[in-house]
Amino acid sequence: MWAPSVLSAETWALLLTLLVLFVINGYSTYGLFRELGVPGPRPRMYFGSMARHHQVYYLDDVACRKKYGKVWGIYELRRPVLMVMDVSIIRTVLVKECFRLFTNRRNLRLNGDLADALSIMEDGRWRRTRNILSPFFSSGRMKEMFRVAKHHSGKATQFLKSRAQSQEALVKRFFGAYMLDVMVSCTCNVDVDTINHPTSPFITHASQFLRISIPLFVLQGMFPVFLPLLEKLKVSIPRSCSQFFFRFIQKVREDRSPERVAGARTRPAASKRSLTPPLLQVSGDFFQFMAEARTSAAGEPGGQAEGLTEREVSTQAGMFVIAGFDTGATTLSFLAYNLARNPHVMARLQREIDATFPGKSAVEYEALMQMEYLDCVVSESLRLYPPAARLERTAKETVVVDGVKIPKGIIVTVPVFALHRDPDLWSDPEDFKPERFSRENRGDIVPYSYLPFGAGPRSCVGMRFALILVKLLLVEVLQNYSFSVCEETEIPLEMDPQGLLGPLRPIKLRVEPRAGQT
Repeated sequence: MWAPSVLSAETWALLLTLLVLFVINGYSTYGLFRELGVPGPRPRMYFGSMARHHQVYYLDDVACRKKYGKVWGIYELRRPVLMVMDVSIIRTVLVKECFRLFTNRRNLRLNGDLADALSIMEDGRWRRTRNILSPFFSSGRMKEMFRVAKHHSGKATQFLKSRAQSQEALVKRFFGAYMLDVMVSCTCNVDVDTINHPTSPFITHASQFLRISIPLFVLQGMFPVFLPLLEKLKVSIPRSCSQFFFRFIQKVREDRSPERVAGARTRPAASKRSLTPPLLQVSGDFFQFMAEARTSAAGEPGGQAEGLTEREVSTQAGMFVIAGFDTGATTLSFLAYNLARNPHVMARLQREIDATFPGKSAVEYEALMQMEYLDCVVSESLRLYPPAARLERTAKETVVVDGVKIPKGIIVTVPVFALHRDPDLWSDPEDFKPERFSRENRGDIVPYSYLPFGAGPRSCVGMRFALILVKLLLVEVLQNYSFSVCEETEIPLEMDPQGLLGPLRPIKLRVEPRAGQT
């Protein structure tokens, strides 16, 4: 039997040395904010100072703001992170010095299939890709995609009819299916019809796509020395469900290749089923847009080099679908929740809807964009529950901004959730008050205090499109139905400590026909 006494003195010395080195390594990064004079919670060996006041990281941000002020430092495992809620510093980081000093977001490196995503790209590569993708969200293409969205919003409201009659609880799956159907159609011109197929693998994989593997996150944060090895082993933080979407996108692209289409035209009808069928004769889906962009680039001197690679195109398409699904579905869920808890706001919004589209007339793009109170309601819901709880940038060089020294390589984080609930910036910040965003009051909003989609050059490229989809379905639903709380409605919501901002359990509401309607 092994006994400690049989170990030699040299072995004990080695073990003691390793233990000391392990402890030193666990504390090695924790002196930075003390040197900078930046307050913050005290870190623990290897685990840093995450969630010292609340297990949900964005609620922890609210607690830290109350205790430490508008600038504080935390250690995310061993990584120092500078938290900033000073709007002047926020403006410098997100806008004024974006291109020179704060171009890039945090890169966890274990990105797997998402390595070529626009949100992860850096410096010139990001700028090139952003410039290529931005025209996809032009006003003309928005109107074309609005027609596709109306196809799916019509199916969604029809699906809701049976649920309203039986007064079943409404959950995020309804909104998620609508958003997923629209995003896939606008990307691939394919109707996956998840609204009528609740067990579709598209819903299952999309719901898990943006949930980070906690063990991998902890490993890369505590022991970054292992990152090169993990990358060689092709280990990634995004889960395997990403492969499902990329395989689907690749299949769609193969089916739409000129060779496959030409071959399909010459085959008998019975053998053409493998060709992915189009939903509508859409003139502006994402793949067609990219084909046009590549053709345009090729026609210019040196233009071909400016186009995206096949992998980059597929990655942007995948992220377009997933990001739109998750943020859109969550935004709609929180909107319904806020309206159910504030029936007077919902009643006023329904009056505006009835005045804009009398007699339940079809929702039109231009009229929808002119609805003032609708915009106030959506904006206020996004203030309380922004799609992302934090924004992050990495400092390229050491710089002093408004008296705060920001070292090279440090992550600068804007805690958006806490910023939107700062009592110094918002009166009664926990209350749902759409009037904050009315024409009369909008001028009172402090610049850079409202950032649901970020700000500056790296703000969300699909922001306008996402808002259109949210407003369209909300209006069509409220033309005929009302939301209300039920026995299963959780008040207040318990928030999810993982992933993007959202509830721990799906929001459940009652959907009922409006008074006088059946």
